[in-house]
Amino acid sequence: MTHIRPATESDASRIAEIIVTNYRVNFYPFFRNDAFYFGELNVLDTAKEYSAGSAALKNTFVYDDGVIKGIIRISGNEVEMLYVEPLFQNQGIGAELLGYAINNFAVNELWVLEYNKRGIDFYRRNGFSLTGEKITEYEFVPLLKMKRE
Repeated sequence: MTHIRPATESDASRIAEIIVTNYRVNFYPFFRNDAFYFGELNVLDTAKEYSAGSAALKNTFVYDDGVIKGIIRISGNEVEMLYVEPLFQNQGIGAELLGYAINNFAVNELWVLEYNKRGIDFYRRNGFSLTGEKITEYEFVPLLKMKRE
C-alpha cells in the first residue's frame, strides 16, 4: 500500500510548511540571505501557489500516512522539487516519492543545488548521475543536472 497521493488544495499549508522549512534548513547556510529566507519566503505566500487548479497543485504529490511528511512536484519527465520534513528524513520517504515519480511518470532528470552534497548523494543512490551540465539560476544559484539512464 502506497502512502502517496495527488496533492489537494487542503494540503497547501502543509506543503508550504515543508518547502519553507527545507529551504531554510538546507539552503540558508549557503546563501545567508536573511531578507529572503525570513521575509520573502513564508508559508502564507508559498501556500497560495497551491490554490485550486494551479499548475503547482496539479503536478504535486504528497506522502501521507496520516501526516503529510513529504512532497514531490513533477514537470514532464523532470523532478521540479522533492522535500521531506526534516524530522522524517532518513526513513525512506524521499526514495518512495522518487520511485513513485520514476514508475508512474518516467521521471529521469532533475536539477540539484551544486552545494547540496546530501541531495546529490541521495539521487546517486537512486540511480541518477551528474551530466556535467550546469546553470546559474537567479544570477547566483548554481544548479547541476542529474539524469537517470
